[in-house]
Amino acid sequence: MNDQGLQPFGLAGSGTLAAERNRVLRNTYWLLAVSMVPTVLGAWVGVTTGFAAAMSPMVGLMVFLAGAFGFMFAIEKTKHSSTGVYVLLGFTFFMGLMLARLLASVLGFKNGSSLIMMAFGGTAAIFFAMATLATVIKRDLSTMGKFLTVGAWILFFAFIANAFLQSSALMLTLLVLCLGIFSAFILYDVKRVIDGGEDNYISATLSIYLSVYNVFQSLLAILGIFGGERD
Repeated sequence: MNDQGLQPFGLAGSGTLAAERNRVLRNTYWLLAVSMVPTVLGAWVGVTTGFAAAMSPMVGLMVFLAGAFGFMFAIEKTKHSSTGVYVLLGFTFFMGLMLARLLASVLGFKNGSSLIMMAFGGTAAIFFAMATLATVIKRDLSTMGKFLTVGAWILFFAFIANAFLQSSALMLTLLVLCLGIFSAFILYDVKRVIDGGEDNYISATLSIYLSVYNVFQSLLAILGIFGGERD
């Protein structure tokens, strides 16, 4: 068979692969949007009941770590079935609940509601900018993931250490680094789906959700530090 005979098969295979990647990306965006509903609900429950604020910082940290890693383990085990979607949504409710302490603190400012809306708008702008960049950039970003992962783990342990140190300067530095690293993670994770490096939309949603969550949390904390107005 000559090259001309092989060409239609190759084009068909390429088209099928592209269609599958687009399907995964669409499902990821859809599930990411849906996941914001339980997040907001969890945050509302947390703020109105004072659930997160009632816990001491150390107890809150332990509950957060146990819950977050427990949910992520369950999501990994169920990601190939519809159950994974419900576990993911349960996880996002939990993450909203854990966000309530920061939200309640910011709402204590006179301009707290405005700061939250600014953080939301800034997070949306960062997400759309990174997602758009991922669709146009041609460079392979696979090696970028290793550096970002190492950076994320360093931040993780640094935040835990600062829970004991209580350093305001270190906290601000970590928040700025967190904002930068997880903004880059959005670019990396969306690009992975586009390039076919991630073919499970539940796993892709989890990764992007965590990045968006950390960007919002970091941005809100920074805005609260510099823009909060007391009565």
